[in-house]
Amino acid sequence: MNTPALTPREAYQILRDIAQGIRPMRRIGEQGWSEVRNGLLTVEVDGWVFTLYNDGDALGHCERCYNPEGAAYIFDAGHPYGTNPVEFMSQWERQRVEGMLQVL
Repeated sequence: MNTPALTPREAYQILRDIAQGIRPMRRIGEQGWSEVRNGLLTVEVDGWVFTLYNDGDALGHCERCYNPEGAAYIFDAGHPYGTNPVEFMSQWERQRVEGMLQVL
């Protein structure tokens, strides 16, 4: 059985909601943003699960995302620009989410 696919735009909408303070997120796992410098951090947001790449304390990309129904977005470095949810974020949205990740 194949997992249904999420579009990058669908995943971005949740990241945008986080930046705007509409949806709270919580860390899943032991290590926080500063401990996984240049690594992956997983967070949960209203049943959505995001694994985000910390690229030296900057939000690099979304490695994967699952919605509550099980549909998934999986990062593929070979995909063209504009196919990662983080790429849709404005600079303000990225800064807000990075700031929130630092205090989780």
